[in-house]
Amino acid sequence: MGEWELEGLASSVSRPVLVGRLLELDAAGGVTSAHVRAGARLAGVHPRTVRRWVEAARSEGRVERRRRARFELSEQAWEVLAQAGGTVSVLYRHLEECGNGDAGVSLASVYRAVQRELAAGRVLPDRAVVRRARAERETRQALADLAVAGVGAGTPSASAVAGPVGLMPAAREAVAEAPGVVLPVGAQAVRTSSVRAVAEAVGQAMAAAGAACVFGDAGRGKTVALRMALSDPPVGWGVSWVRVPVRPSVSELRRAVFEALVLPGRFPHRSAQADERIVGALDEARVLVVDEAQRLPVPCLEYLQSLWDHPQARMALVLCGAGSERAVGRVPQLASRVCAWQEVGRLAPGEVAATVSAFHPLWASVAGGEVAWIDRSCTHGVFRTWAALTTHLQNALLTVPDATADRALLRRLFRRLSPPA
Repeated sequence: MGEWELEGLASSVSRPVLVGRLLELDAAGGVTSAHVRAGARLAGVHPRTVRRWVEAARSEGRVERRRRARFELSEQAWEVLAQAGGTVSVLYRHLEECGNGDAGVSLASVYRAVQRELAAGRVLPDRAVVRRARAERETRQALADLAVAGVGAGTPSASAVAGPVGLMPAAREAVAEAPGVVLPVGAQAVRTSSVRAVAEAVGQAMAAAGAACVFGDAGRGKTVALRMALSDPPVGWGVSWVRVPVRPSVSELRRAVFEALVLPGRFPHRSAQADERIVGALDEARVLVVDEAQRLPVPCLEYLQSLWDHPQARMALVLCGAGSERAVGRVPQLASRVCAWQEVGRLAPGEVAATVSAFHPLWASVAGGEVAWIDRSCTHGVFRTWAALTTHLQNALLTVPDATADRALLRRLFRRLSPPA
């Protein structure tokens, strides 16, 4: 065979085939240097490389190339990259300084890891958002370390106030600890007619394994009503609350759903793998609550519909938020699947006095006529405004000597609850 013919055979023999044949010849006692050189020519490598292959097969029983452990980005490394504005060299210097197992990795490996994450659909968060989130976490940890995050001495605790009729302690704890729900010290959530209506709508969605939309203007207690309605779900049902970012992408919503379901392990890099695990978790009866649903663009709403439509999923979808009904209406296929539309309105004038007296003991001693005057003048049946007024009145009575809850004080507090005209 001529030299040009051997060149044409270069790289035509794989390593396992070549090593296997050389081992057979070696067992028969017939391997020569000419065999090694010819095998190297056929595989397109140096003869020394062929000898290393044979030695690895003898000592380790390995005929394939040893796979190196691929460098992967940790959540901490991804956060460092976000704070650096996506500058990979800054992340590389951070890894070198840490020396925690990632030291020694090449800059090219870090670049490849970042590119794999981005190609898999992972979104690099905004630098300012990451810094604010870290500052908030550090502040919460500092308050916990100083033990001042709770109710201070000398102030009435929430447990010292009698709870409203029909509200279990578990429901009060679920509401008080809910993100986005702020109750004044000593206040209790109240089971109003709106709360009962929301509970009925959610129950219908669960019974039909369908979707429900809870809507209404801001401050009317939609989230509190949902928390109370789902504080004690039926046996066999789980409840997951999805925290929705502002104008999220489908990838960000997918991650939010994954985290809401509290699935073990890291979030998969590939969307198909993430969806497979999410749908697998939805195989058990579950209520998936998406608060602030008005933030969702159409592709995200279509993604939620695809989860609900999956034949393996056993879920009731609850969409809540001020303007959520308009957002859902932009996706007719999803809107047609909503079996319960429930608006949370203002407190009716006839239920204001009983509701606020059960809400906080501060109003229990106020005459019904004065409560009605406050509602006409300022709060207008909006529960969030009542909560804010309660906090201001508490502070005034505690900090101003000989202060009384008269109309002069209340008028001064009214001005704090609305922007100047």
